[in-house]
This record gives sequence, structure tokens and C-alpha cells, in this order.
Amino acid sequence: MNKLRGLLKASHFGPTLLVTAIAWFLAAHYWWEGPAYLIAFGVFTGQLVVGWSNDLYDYADDLKHNRVNKPLVAGSITAVYLKRWLLFMTPFSFVANLLGPLGFRGGLVYMFGISMGVAYNFYFKYNAFSWLPYALAFAALPSCIAISKEINPPLWMWLGGAIFGTAAHFINVIKDMDQDRLSGIGGLPQLIGKRNSIVAAAVLIALGALIVFLFN
Repeated sequence: MNKLRGLLKASHFGPTLLVTAIAWFLAAHYWWEGPAYLIAFGVFTGQLVVGWSNDLYDYADDLKHNRVNKPLVAGSITAVYLKRWLLFMTPFSFVANLLGPLGFRGGLVYMFGISMGVAYNFYFKYNAFSWLPYALAFAALPSCIAISKEINPPLWMWLGGAIFGTAAHFINVIKDMDQDRLSGIGGLPQLIGKRNSIVAAAVLIALGALIVFLFN
């Protein structure tokens, strides 16, 4: 049970649950509750891949800053144990999404979003384009569900998702910004600072809401 809690915590369970819930509501709108649960399950497995790869890659830095809220640092799970689960979950998620209700096209779009999340963990978080994977991943989430019903995603869906995703990036980074800078992490929020990141997030949220309201 402790290991299960550790795995869930290493997935960044709060954001993972939020994204899964959003996927369920969107899927229930386009499909109905039965397929919606299957789509949400597939989305959940993809979020596990992103969260687990993040904790594995950040393990040394988390140790450096004594982030005992992280399960690897706290010792509730080991890096070897988490890596084994990640090696299992990556192909499992790929198959579950492509063979599930999302279908081949929708599943590929969603897994592209997951690849962007992993790319952020390993590369983009260190440069001024750190916002780009978030933008693409958040645009992919609603769009993959529309595509699964053979609906061409409207511009507001792509653009609104991208804008909200970029805002989420700024919000997510703020709490660890000082430690990130000490570790040489120079994403866009770290480059512009906390105050400007808060302003950017607020402006982006307002802009995204306006786009969805006007064009939905």
C-alpha cells in the first residue's frame, strides 16, 4: 500500500487527476459515459508516464533541495522500482489509447501530447521555449477527443487549449522558481521572474477564456 501511494504521488497525482477529470467530461460530451471512462483511463495512464519520468529525471535535484514531499526522496519507493513501472506503463499507455475509443488518429494526437510532456522533462524546461510542450499538450487533449468522433477540432479548441496550457506552465513553476534557478533551470518563467509569471498567467487565462467564449 505504501508503494502504491508512492507511485500515485510520483505521478503528481493532483494535476494527473485534474487532467483525467477534464478528459472524462469532454469524452462524456462527445461520447457517453461508457466510452468516457475508457478514454479517461487511457488519459490517466499517459499522465502517469509524464509524472513518473519527471520524478525520475529530477531525482538528483530533488535530493539536492531535500524535497521530502517527493516519494523517491522520502524513500517510500526506489528509483529502480519506479523505472520498472515506467517501462511497463509507456507501451501500455500507447496501446490502450490507440486501441481504445480514441481510435488510431485520436490516440496518436493524445500520445503526441504525452511525448511533449516527456520532452519538457528532459529538454524544454531548461530554455525559453519551456512553454511550448505545455501549449501543444493542452491543445492535444480536447482535440484528440473531438478527432475520435471524426470532428475536425475548431480553431478555438486548439488555440484555447494552447493558451491555457501555457498559463498552467507559469503557475506550476512559480512555487519552486528560486530553487530551479539555483539548479540552472532557465525556462521562460524563471527568466522573467515570479511577478511577471503571475501577470503572464493571469493575462493568458483571461485571453483563453475570451477566445473560448467568443468562438465556441
